[in-house]
Amino acid sequence: MAGHPGGIGSVKPINWAYDRAPMIIYWEMTNACGLACKHCRATAMPDPAPDELNTDESLRLLDSIAEFGKPLPHIVMTGGDPLRRPDLELLVNAAIDRGIGVSLAPAVTPLLTAERIAWMKDLGIGAISLSLDASNAHDHDALRQVDGTFDATLEALRQAAAVKLPVQVNTLVSADNADDLEAMYGLLSNETLMQWSLFFLISVGRGTQLTELDPGEAERLLSHWGARSATAPFRIKTTEAMQYRRILAQRLFAEGKTREQIEAGRASAGFGIRDGNGVVFISHQGKVYPSGFLPIEVGSVREQQLADIYQNAPLMRQLRRPEEFHGRCGVCEFHRWCGGSRARAWARTGDPLATDPMCPYQPGGRYAELMRADTVPVA
Repeated sequence: MAGHPGGIGSVKPINWAYDRAPMIIYWEMTNACGLACKHCRATAMPDPAPDELNTDESLRLLDSIAEFGKPLPHIVMTGGDPLRRPDLELLVNAAIDRGIGVSLAPAVTPLLTAERIAWMKDLGIGAISLSLDASNAHDHDALRQVDGTFDATLEALRQAAAVKLPVQVNTLVSADNADDLEAMYGLLSNETLMQWSLFFLISVGRGTQLTELDPGEAERLLSHWGARSATAPFRIKTTEAMQYRRILAQRLFAEGKTREQIEAGRASAGFGIRDGNGVVFISHQGKVYPSGFLPIEVGSVREQQLADIYQNAPLMRQLRRPEEFHGRCGVCEFHRWCGGSRARAWARTGDPLATDPMCPYQPGGRYAELMRADTVPVA
């Protein structure tokens, strides 16, 4: 996988109507990739699959995305490696012509040259994501299974800065590299990036080769980086660790903020977004899933309009009703802001509505009263 999904540059207001349209569409344009990353969700292969969406089908997909109406979702073109699509320029132009913003998640291979990065900027790509999973070449290259990837990633980061192309750096977080995060932060603090996304491992695809964090360690890390985010030179966000929002809210409550102030403030950006709620994933074969890490098929763009699938598929509707989640997540006072990782719940239990097993929080207590209000945030 070129760059695990992380909502590249996706800081938008909380009042997006997630029942109407996703905020972010992840489109796996191909599963072809020159890397063989140990945690790859896509189980990428050297060559394209014969049944990936062709150019005409891809253009029809863009038409169907435009039918959501304004505000339109943002597309993250991912893979595999989207640079392996020969019609990439045509499809990016077609999306932009329809008013759809585009970000790109390229793999760091010899295809990602300085000229190609400048081409992305000129083409109108809004941002790119690059993956960096260790503070040193030995550990990063071992995970990516291609020597030289660490140095090439830093070079690509600097080349993007040179042409003022915004970059999100994605970092896989597992028990294998949690102790290295501080060194990675120090490394990135000397570079130019708009956002650092900490992706908390879910054991799907090749990710089963790595070890997830236990709940206590995950809570400690999220609390630490939540506090550090206030002074970081770039935004810090998480992927598949939705309780980060609960931890941020708890800190703001401790500072005397009200629920309404938290919802209206910068910290509320992205609250409520999770698998199937503000997010949808389209595979290279046109199959639709709530996210890339929740591989339960809810439809196919070869057979239905994307809006119909997103709005009406039974599982998608369930995923947008956190009060009906099972266990602690269903009764948690933060469930509309957080909602837990539906993908991790499914991976561990087989139930996408179950409690997120990485969250140790016990609902109730003083936060239940602080969260009560006449208005309910849109989610």
